[in-house]
Amino acid sequence: MGNAMPGADCIRAFDFLVLGTGMAGLSFALRAARLGTVAIVTKKNRADSNTNWAQGGIASVWAADDSVELHVRDTLDAGAGLCCEEVVRSILSEGPARIRELIELGTRFDAHADPANPGAMALDLTREGGHSRRRVLHAKDATGAEIERALLKAIAAEPRIHVFENHVAVDLVTRRKLGLPGADRCLGAYVLDRATQAVCAFSAGAVVLATGGCGKVYLYTTNPDIATGDGVAMAYRAGAGVANMEFIQFHPTCLFHPRAKSFLISEAVRGEGAMLRGADGARFMERYDPRAELAPRDIVARAIDSEMKRTGADCVFLDITHKPARFIMDHFPNIYARCLGHGIDMTKEPVPVVPAAHYQCGGVIVDREGRTEIDGLLAIGEVACTGLHGANRLASNSLLEALVCAHRAADHLAANPPPPVETSIPPWRTGHATDPDELVVVSHNWDEIRRTMWDYVGIVRTDKRLRRAEKRLGNLQEEIREYYWNFRITSDLVELRNIATVAELIVGCALQRPESRGLHYNLDHPAADERWAQRDSVLRRAPRS
Repeated sequence: MGNAMPGADCIRAFDFLVLGTGMAGLSFALRAARLGTVAIVTKKNRADSNTNWAQGGIASVWAADDSVELHVRDTLDAGAGLCCEEVVRSILSEGPARIRELIELGTRFDAHADPANPGAMALDLTREGGHSRRRVLHAKDATGAEIERALLKAIAAEPRIHVFENHVAVDLVTRRKLGLPGADRCLGAYVLDRATQAVCAFSAGAVVLATGGCGKVYLYTTNPDIATGDGVAMAYRAGAGVANMEFIQFHPTCLFHPRAKSFLISEAVRGEGAMLRGADGARFMERYDPRAELAPRDIVARAIDSEMKRTGADCVFLDITHKPARFIMDHFPNIYARCLGHGIDMTKEPVPVVPAAHYQCGGVIVDREGRTEIDGLLAIGEVACTGLHGANRLASNSLLEALVCAHRAADHLAANPPPPVETSIPPWRTGHATDPDELVVVSHNWDEIRRTMWDYVGIVRTDKRLRRAEKRLGNLQEEIREYYWNFRITSDLVELRNIATVAELIVGCALQRPESRGLHYNLDHPAADERWAQRDSVLRRAPRS
């Protein structure tokens, strides 16, 4: 089952186990605490999540000139024929009610004086690429951080929620994994305590994956270091189906600077009028799409990639200098300060930008309530494939999805309480574990996987590049498996194992789709094939005999 470690017989039991502290995990935990005890496991501190890094905002119908039908139409258009319309309509319809709950919880979205109602305030709405109306609620350019603040404050006041920081989920525990007869069911997870290096067994009637995405599978990403695809990898190893992993969204505008690690320039900057220019100062987006800078992200990212390859430039430039300086500083204070810290005054000069891996549109297959194909295991947020995003996520729909699906999952469990775990989970053991003596192997393999994915499975792909990546990743997997089972595990080794698995899943799904659709663009199959519309690419691990 693993590697013998000090304190490996540690067992903790809860009613609910949540892996991840982003918006999805925290929202679920707050509702689930009404039903029983909740353990939240997070790899670093509780504020480390993709949610906390989300700058732009949360999209929902709010203005009088907007409607659910318009939001549905924009989402389906961005999703390039792969969204499930029923899912889209239901999630977007529930959005306003869930956002009101966030506000009641203490989330402070930006507001301004309401001209139609003197003395009253109205929420400030911005617009992002692919949206036909202003419908993005925000808190300056740090919306995710503000939502996390409100949620964490509420979590701290709930005595039935226990947060385990600096704990790394290693693997899910299922009846099949333990060799037990009867229908398979998730019973909990093995979790590494980074402080003590002990592995504990956490048992729970329901386990919720809220682990976020997999941006660190790529060399350049807007994601935090924790985004290593852990939930997808663990669910796949446990036997759950995974779908549409070829659709990795590359954010068009990541700050290009040698000292700027993973810093995203929000799409809201383009929503407020910023223009993309080449090294010669000329705009280029009109040549690629009539919506220009407000085209969906896949189109903008490919356009930038094409311009960089055409001209040999290292980056392009995002220019909002035509707007008043005070407007820029008021609307984007964090972006302005970060750029200024790197010697770039965005009120006076264009910002150098490049595309970077940003969001995972596929994931663990789930139903309306977040249930996976394994009883007792749910997935919500970016880790899950709900059918909302299709082949390309519409900007700022992700936080809305996390909020709505967390609510649904908790309500489902309230109406259908999971049975208690009656089986004792055995300790995490292997007979002859030793300390790693070649840590350079871990860092080298990590770097090789990320470079392979960037070079061969990036914004533009070919069959030859995908096969080359498949072969290299297969060789690396063999090396990682051998290393994993022969040495005492560390958090770095756990993450390396997971990004290798997720990388293979991305390539495997990409090889299944002989067309170009949304975020998956293959030069050997440049057109969309209607036979693949509404057809998911699905991978399941073959059961071991």
